[in-house]
Amino acid sequence: MKKETSNEMTNVREISFYTPDSIKIFGDLYELDKKEKTILLFHQSGSNARGEYASIIPNLIEKGYNILAIDQRAGGQYYGSYNRTLANIPTNSYGDGYGYCDAYNNLESALNFIMDSGFSGDKIIWGSSYSASLAIQLANNRQNDVNGVLAFSPASGGSMKDCLPDKYFETLKIPLIILRPPNEMENENSKSQFDLANKYNHQTYVPKNGVHGSSMLVEERVGSEVEDTWTVVLSFLKEIEKQ
Repeated sequence: MKKETSNEMTNVREISFYTPDSIKIFGDLYELDKKEKTILLFHQSGSNARGEYASIIPNLIEKGYNILAIDQRAGGQYYGSYNRTLANIPTNSYGDGYGYCDAYNNLESALNFIMDSGFSGDKIIWGSSYSASLAIQLANNRQNDVNGVLAFSPASGGSMKDCLPDKYFETLKIPLIILRPPNEMENENSKSQFDLANKYNHQTYVPKNGVHGSSMLVEERVGSEVEDTWTVVLSFLKEIEKQ
């Protein structure tokens, strides 16, 4: 199908690829120009690409970004739509042999898919909640292939104990921004994480109003204007282009 944005026509197609452990990942690829920059969008737990990012993707396309948004195997039906990857795994159940950390190869396989498909511009990773933590890990491990990372409410609970992002702040040398709503900053782990990120010269941002994850960019979910948060995000993306 075709999706029209401003003065351009964006080719949109559903894609799929396999992880090293043979999980078939489904996603949507919004292609403008393979030579241009690409953002890889990853959703939060209980969610899916189409539901979480439906109102975010058009704004990014308007700014000239190719987009790959995938359904990870840890997800569900938050924000409407459904998780196609989960629907294709009848035996899939969180805690039944896998956890959030095990979704790391979903993200890395998405990056490999984009590279193997010939997208040669900057590649930016964008994660929400548990996938924000995994995105920081991926960016650290693939610094030659990734140009920047945005982490919205990176999860730090017990279920993430084996893949917490904090240990990568010192070694991560590409641009990183961590964003959290005010209520999450009441948590000591979140405060400590911001302090550590700032120590290693990474950017942090707490919007005046906000909700968990990437949804802090969606006015209907926040219940107030989100223009200031979008300004910070787009400014960060512009900074990456200058690196």
